[in-house]
Amino acid sequence: MASRVGVISIIVENSESVEALNGILHDYGKYIVGRMGIPYRQRNISVISVAVDAPQDIISTLSGKIGNLKGVSAKTVLSNVISDE
Repeated sequence: MASRVGVISIIVENSESVEALNGILHDYGKYIVGRMGIPYRQRNISVISVAVDAPQDIISTLSGKIGNLKGVSAKTVLSNVISDE
């Protein structure tokens, strides 16, 4: 199945959703290339970027699960880099 490289940008406004978010990211860990989280304490939010390399349907499912968490927003950007590996 074709694999794509992308980035999921996440904003966490509800700290009660962090445990569930980390659980979802753990479940999809084999597709995650890297992750960077920045706590923005002045605004009481966290900004997270997750680089992924996975089939497009997996990336969409992951982003959807994250976006369904209370107080969590997620947007995905996909590159044109596609691999059949």
